[in-house]
Amino acid sequence: MAMRKEVLLAAMMLALVVAAPGGARAACEVGQLTVCMPAITTGAKPSGACCANLRAQQACFCQYAKDPSLGAYIRSPHASETLVSCGLAVPHC
Repeated sequence: MAMRKEVLLAAMMLALVVAAPGGARAACEVGQLTVCMPAITTGAKPSGACCANLRAQQACFCQYAKDPSLGAYIRSPHASETLVSCGLAVPHC
């Protein structure tokens, strides 16, 4: 079940990246967060690559949280734990 959830999330992220207009794609690349899926979906410790990508995408968090296909993941308790573990502030959108 968890693998199916991760595959669905990856597919949604890819669809969002492909559908994004050129300017949004350059600034906010949700596909970069796929390395964070274990941390966001299961609460696993985030990798260094995950934390680096979260830092790079920090300005996009509210945009992702408002997206109907991503919001539940971005606003989840594990996502907040991942941000804190990476030393990032949890955004209030």
